[in-house]
Amino acid sequence: MTPAHSFSEPTNTEAIRVIGRFEAGRGIPDAMRTDVRMLGQLLGQVLREAGGDDLFEDVERLRLATIQAYDEETSDAFERAAAIAESFTVARADEVARAFTCYFHLVNLAEEHQRVRVLRERAGQPGREDAADTVATAYARLRTEVGDEEARRRLEGLRFHPVFTAHPTEARRRAVSSSIRRLSELLTQHDAASEGGSEEHRARRRMLEEIDTLWRTAPLRSQKPSPTDEVRTVMGVFDETLFTTVPHVYRRIDDALRGEDSGATAPVVPAFVRVGSWVGGDRDGNPFVTASVTREASQIAADHVLRGLERALDRIGRTLTLASDDTPPSVEVTALWERFAAAEPNLAAELATRSPDEPHRRVLLVLARRVAATRHGDSTQAYSRPEELLADLRAVQSSLADAGAKRHAFGGVQHLIWQVETYGFHLTELEVRQHSQVHAKALAELDAGEGVSAQTEEVLEVFRAIADIQNDRGLRAAGRYVVSFTQAASDLANVHRLARYALGDDAPVLDVVPLFETFADLQAAPGILAEAVTFPEFRERMAATGNRLEVMLGYSDSSKDVGPVAANLALYEAQEKIARWAQESDIELTLFHGRGGALGRGGGPANSAILAQPPHSVDGRFKLTEQGEVIFARYGEPAIAMRHIDQVAAATLLASSPTEEERTSRAAARYAEVASIMDAASRERFFSLVKAEGFAPWFATVTPMEEIGLLALGSRPARRGLSVESLEDLRAIPWVFAWTQARINLAGWFGLGAALDAVGDEELLVEAYREWPLLRTMIDNVAMSLAKTDERIARQYLALGDRDDLAQLVLDELATTRRWVIRLTGGESLLENKPVLQRAVQLRSPYVDALSLLQLRALRALRSAAEDPTGSGADPEQQRLLLLSVSGVAAGLQNTG
Repeated sequence: MTPAHSFSEPTNTEAIRVIGRFEAGRGIPDAMRTDVRMLGQLLGQVLREAGGDDLFEDVERLRLATIQAYDEETSDAFERAAAIAESFTVARADEVARAFTCYFHLVNLAEEHQRVRVLRERAGQPGREDAADTVATAYARLRTEVGDEEARRRLEGLRFHPVFTAHPTEARRRAVSSSIRRLSELLTQHDAASEGGSEEHRARRRMLEEIDTLWRTAPLRSQKPSPTDEVRTVMGVFDETLFTTVPHVYRRIDDALRGEDSGATAPVVPAFVRVGSWVGGDRDGNPFVTASVTREASQIAADHVLRGLERALDRIGRTLTLASDDTPPSVEVTALWERFAAAEPNLAAELATRSPDEPHRRVLLVLARRVAATRHGDSTQAYSRPEELLADLRAVQSSLADAGAKRHAFGGVQHLIWQVETYGFHLTELEVRQHSQVHAKALAELDAGEGVSAQTEEVLEVFRAIADIQNDRGLRAAGRYVVSFTQAASDLANVHRLARYALGDDAPVLDVVPLFETFADLQAAPGILAEAVTFPEFRERMAATGNRLEVMLGYSDSSKDVGPVAANLALYEAQEKIARWAQESDIELTLFHGRGGALGRGGGPANSAILAQPPHSVDGRFKLTEQGEVIFARYGEPAIAMRHIDQVAAATLLASSPTEEERTSRAAARYAEVASIMDAASRERFFSLVKAEGFAPWFATVTPMEEIGLLALGSRPARRGLSVESLEDLRAIPWVFAWTQARINLAGWFGLGAALDAVGDEELLVEAYREWPLLRTMIDNVAMSLAKTDERIARQYLALGDRDDLAQLVLDELATTRRWVIRLTGGESLLENKPVLQRAVQLRSPYVDALSLLQLRALRALRSAAEDPTGSGADPEQQRLLLLSVSGVAAGLQNTG
């Protein structure tokens, strides 16, 4: 998050004075300030051209008023800004909301561009890149603590496993994302152009054209995306970034560890990234994800990776113009060529003519043809599994190395090997998720033997789809089966029973993964696991995998269940107990963290969260869900993706170091009583709100929760079928998203103030914040959440509900929590200990305020219409305005869902 600048240069003295005072001392980097100013000017020009001077002036009036209201913090200034928002016609409010949303997209782009600029500058300065949170530094520290041999063993076992999901929190359309990506490329071209030259002029002209496209592109989807649409959206991240970026991450780490030897000898860095996906596999509560969709999702991913491998093999193959006189081929490489020539004499003759004395070049081009045959399903030359391609690549690598061409062997060919090791022929390891109750219902029908419903037949067809995918692309392509709301060991055994009903002895190989979500389920987890591993199917699979077991923990529902503080403490305790049980049982445990982008769903910086985990709960393996806007924020730009992967992998490697484990365990023991007090007090406070009579309908009234369901964000319904009279089955995503839109962010902090009040000892808590990683991470995340909260705006939303008691309860807890967080982090305001982040939030807030005021006026109109006894119904123009403002606020606040 960062700055704020005018849509154009201010044209009057008052505007110049207000903006200058607001920006003074914010410390925006000069290059970024220039980018934001230029993009703002171009947007201002588009607004004038598209809507005339009147539109531009209305946007500027509201912008100036919200800056004054934010800067002065007076009720008069706030009321002036609100009056301007109310004064617009609905049509004009619609245009103003679109303008602010466009502006946020441009600011986000400028911020990302600045981050990339800084990363590139650091990469060019010796020593700057070796910060504390890189794999190279983590490895060096490990060596000093555990010795060379053990550090090497841990590096070889390193795993980072992000799992992309289709959870609907990405409010912007794919067309908007594509436009922003094109703008990013133009901004890079503008940077590289000579000042005042023709290339700079051309880049600005094309940026103006692209911003005009952004303005004229409908910001809201006309219909919900299908699951297949969601699969193709995620594929864009692989095509544009991840496929080529991940091997560069490995290489950069190897460079740091090996220095001049990197690229000339076998690397020490393994292919430690594995990418999973629920997109097209997650059917929990989504009736649109069927077995046929799962098959198609796997096929789409396979097509993308095979195309990528074919291009990479062809590209690197063409560079291997090494003559046989200097670089003779090995017996194995010669045999590879002869087998192909015998099977495809015409194509072999063509390749031999183009590369008459370049055997390694010829063979890599042959491998490219075989990958193409695999993609097309040509059984004569197709690979049956990725291990065959890996064997061929290693034969080429060994041949080059033996012939003295080591830099080719461990350069480009090594990149190909890393790509195949990471992605296979499947690209993403597709995971299926289904609710335990669906399994129970299906088994009840099957056991009764009185006919099978369409739903049960679909449950069985999923197992047939998994078997087909495994047969086509290998076990890694699909096989993890996540059971939502696991409440008993029998819920896990049911999966194997259903697989046998579907295919008998031909059932697919399954790694059944329990998902513990609610507070009660987290507490029961160790006992459930201890029983589950006694089942024959579990014993057989664990014996085949080296006694490995995966367990998933849900952050979203536990937080909605008992509040964010108690949920965090319960998650820590559950991880601690599960990890201890696994260690005692000699089980290689992987904990799968169901984290979201928002703080109320376990969001926040992943690397600091990893270092706050209990001893032996990481052990060099970290797996988590990545969803919505987080996917594109972390993996959409190559330099940022490389940095993120390096940071998370470093924390994963370091979390199991003796000093880190000793620090976390000592702090957990020392502050156990503090944790107990906080747990009880926070739950009591949380329940006093959410269990109050009439809370559910009040929540739906004071937030745009119902209206969010009208946004075409994703294919999955927002609720599991219940009305708003009950929160029990409301999905955690709209729960968090709605509170964020109301600028209250309650899901991220409510109950913390009461918890800290109950402890009461400020000196002890300051000490705990300094020494206890779990508390520090919690407080820092809440500080971010509170910084994005606006009490003035929040009061307006709370006033919609006609429940002064509940509104006051929220406001009192907000004040208490804010007061304690500032005390513990130091200073006089939120985020003073993180000045860059503080500046980013402060500079953006008044612009989010403008959209919130427009959302409020629409929400009031919709609430009034709902209460109208004449039954006139909701005004579609007001409904559209509200949805536009939701999209804009999401763009401004970013980690929203």
